[in-house]
Amino acid sequence: MLFLYTIIVQIANFSLKIVALFSPKIKLFIDGRKPVFEILAAKIKTNDKTIWFHAASLGEYEQGLPVIEKIKEKFPNHKIVVTFFSPSGYEVRKNNLVADVTVYLPLDTQKNAQQFLKLVHPEMVFFIKYEYWPNYLNELRKLGTPTYLISGIFRENQMFFKWYGGFYRKALETFTYFFVQNESSKKLLLQLGKTNVAVSGDTRFDRVATILEKDNSLDFIETFKNDTLTIVVGSSWPKDEILLVDYINQTSEKVKFIIAPHNIKQEQIQELKNSINKKTVLFSEKETKNLTDFDVFIIDTIGILTKIYSYADIAYVGGGFGNPGVHNILEPATFGVPIIIGSNFSHFAEATALVNMEGCISIANKKELFDAFSNLIDNDDIRHEKGHICSTFVQMNKGATAIIMNNIS
Repeated sequence: MLFLYTIIVQIANFSLKIVALFSPKIKLFIDGRKPVFEILAAKIKTNDKTIWFHAASLGEYEQGLPVIEKIKEKFPNHKIVVTFFSPSGYEVRKNNLVADVTVYLPLDTQKNAQQFLKLVHPEMVFFIKYEYWPNYLNELRKLGTPTYLISGIFRENQMFFKWYGGFYRKALETFTYFFVQNESSKKLLLQLGKTNVAVSGDTRFDRVATILEKDNSLDFIETFKNDTLTIVVGSSWPKDEILLVDYINQTSEKVKFIIAPHNIKQEQIQELKNSINKKTVLFSEKETKNLTDFDVFIIDTIGILTKIYSYADIAYVGGGFGNPGVHNILEPATFGVPIIIGSNFSHFAEATALVNMEGCISIANKKELFDAFSNLIDNDDIRHEKGHICSTFVQMNKGATAIIMNNIS
């Protein structure tokens, strides 16, 4: 079965090379992997001690960051190797300061796995949340390398729990320990006979909780806000923006808006700006403008959304009208900001919990969005109460990193 799987991976790789001729993102995916082994050979010596972390994309990297930082403290003489599967993670965090080496993960063939592990020779391995690559896991099992899953989450519809999922169930044998987010994940693993499981919770809570200890000030946001009630829109997609622009153009409320779209391609940013009737400024042109004079601030850059949330009175987090669903709501939550999201959030435990606790409001259409904004803008007590629910939720769910660190040698 492993042989057949490897052939499928190789066919997929060939197909992607053709697609890369027409897709810039897939081109990054292909081209970014070409120098990986050369980079590893140059940066890791045979006598180096290493620890390897793998993240599918940006969200998983941020999720694993508290553990990476603690591992770095505990093992200061080891080199930290971080791999990404997707360009959206690697391209944003390729210059991170916590890892000694950051590269794409070569595609999951036996040859790639053997060469990668020979060059990295990790003493410990951490997979973050998911991504179970059978060839890598099989080679790690042969080597007897301690391998951990952190912030793992399992669902009944996954391959492991189907009658035909024996191939993937075998891959799970590699893991020394599973640190999962919830009891339901633990129960599913117990059904497979896995007793090396602990419910640690989600390490993202530890990460976002530490944000409060940092300097989140941005002078230009302070100037733009100018003591005015401000709605921050984070990681918005076109489906979100259609509703939001309607509200912005129609509202007579004395409110300012900061929009940080998920996609910052110039043509899409310009289209968004042109659709707004109120005075709108882009981040890229802020140096020549008096920001106080504007009603809408579009952030056509990356890396500062977390700090911007600290200025929000209300947050709208995008993604909830598409797949896989809503983006990270924990960053605005940690600042005690009430949150509005779209209706597709059921696969995200933190969103489901906060909607049930009424710190987060889910909307399905334009009317519900208008009503939610109006209610939060007009009622200070409701706005502050929902914000308090959000910040308390983050604080009450800290501690996953400590559980993980206490159970690894």
